[in-house]
Amino acid sequence: MAFRLASARALGSAARYAVSSSRSSSVLARSSLISKQAPAQCFVFQNIQTANISTESKVDAPPMVYIAGEEMTHYCMNLIVDKWVKPYFNIDSWEHFDLSCKSRDVTNDQVLHDAVAAGKKIGAIFKEPTITPSAIQVKEMGLSKAFGSPNGAMRRGWNGITISRDTIHIEGIKLGYENPVLFERHAVGGEYGAGWAQVGKGTLITNYIPADGSAPIIVDKRDLTDDHNVAVVYHNPYDNIVDLAHYFFERCLEANVTPYVVTKKTVFKWQEGYWETMKSVFDAEYKTKFEEAGLLERSGGDLQHLISDAATMQLIRWTEGGFGMAAHNYDGDMLTDQIAQVHRSPGFITSNLIGKDEDGRIIKEFEASHGTVTDLWNDHLAGKDTSLNPLGLVEALIGAMNHAALLELEADAGYQETYDDIMKYTNNLRLAMHNTFRYGQGTRDMAGPTGFTTEDFVDKVAWRLGRYLEDNREATPPPVLDEPDRAFRKEFENIDMSKLHSIFDKYDKEGTGKIGFSDFTKMLVKMGIAPVKSTQGQAKEADV
Repeated sequence: MAFRLASARALGSAARYAVSSSRSSSVLARSSLISKQAPAQCFVFQNIQTANISTESKVDAPPMVYIAGEEMTHYCMNLIVDKWVKPYFNIDSWEHFDLSCKSRDVTNDQVLHDAVAAGKKIGAIFKEPTITPSAIQVKEMGLSKAFGSPNGAMRRGWNGITISRDTIHIEGIKLGYENPVLFERHAVGGEYGAGWAQVGKGTLITNYIPADGSAPIIVDKRDLTDDHNVAVVYHNPYDNIVDLAHYFFERCLEANVTPYVVTKKTVFKWQEGYWETMKSVFDAEYKTKFEEAGLLERSGGDLQHLISDAATMQLIRWTEGGFGMAAHNYDGDMLTDQIAQVHRSPGFITSNLIGKDEDGRIIKEFEASHGTVTDLWNDHLAGKDTSLNPLGLVEALIGAMNHAALLELEADAGYQETYDDIMKYTNNLRLAMHNTFRYGQGTRDMAGPTGFTTEDFVDKVAWRLGRYLEDNREATPPPVLDEPDRAFRKEFENIDMSKLHSIFDKYDKEGTGKIGFSDFTKMLVKMGIAPVKSTQGQAKEADV
């Protein structure tokens, strides 16, 4: 059994993308449906074919679930849909659900259950960032209770297999990783679904009662001697690890990157099954393919296991990119946050949930990996200019539209023209957005204090998108740029630059504003991020 992720093929003279995460077939259940390719999010080239759509000839968009959130990202997405989508598409077939805290409260969370049911029925979902209210926010918003994160309900309702979180790249702009970094985070199990209770002294017994009526098994028994304990019980469902393995390895082959599997199995012995399943699938169906592609040279000629501690270090060191990692739910959550920081910010990372229905049809939910951007929303409410970079939001919207078009085409080959139009539109949209950044017309996190406001950026991309759809290109290609100064990012606003200078001066012995190799080495060793020697390309695993 394997996913059939065909090579990214040109649609006419359309762009070829490096990673094909916007499409997979439904062979998870050995279905006979073979999916057509939908482009993904990493690299864009200039030869995008003109779409057969215009403001005078709108296309009927395929059915899709649109989940609205709140605050700044909701405001920005309203602008984007109004100015980038509605001029070219009739979106009456989209099913909208308001998952703001107020809406969830008014409906007693029925809106969440309805959204999950619609997502399962349609199979293509776009989700804006939402708020999981804290106790303080419950009071501030006047809510009846603290509603939990909707993500768990979605992952369960859509039989979640993996959450793909990949780096987004803009051709012509250097970012944190030079080449794609792919990540598969097991979508279910672990701490997120844990049962727990505060308990005192006594005996804690965890019993397993088999469904087949056989004798119960004591999974764990321990004596608690402290007056104050927190007892936590969770499990990791492993039936879908085979599906995850196929999806991961196919994507790594497609993107031409080296795969790694991450666990903490040296300490958490119960994680061994995750590694064993991934390795068995790799050996049986993928090792030869990776060898032929020359993708195992950096990993010692085989699929390499990284203990999670080592993975955190490699994510900092391997800034050339060109690798993929697969991990458990919690480790995947933490490691992808680290990837986001290396690759500039969470706005440059995708977050796509992959699930399936009972018939094996792939369900995909696309969202940005960042939150609702409360600080900018507060500025907006105060009447101040804001500058929100919508890159991650738009990649999610593009992914959802592409997958919706794919599902419609799989169900009825008569929708080929609609599918082609949407592929061409999303290609042009991505190019218009990326080129706007490259022409120095981006948001302030990329262009500095003179960057465009949220509204002006949306207007500029809308203008450029219209030109591209009419096949009206710039005479001069956009410039190639170094990575924009990270000081433009809002998280640098509270950085104490004087203390940074004092740390730098400690290693700048000669006061030249430069650090020699010897001092540079001492600095990295002291910080614990100096590269270490490896044996046959394999990172050392420490039992810590």
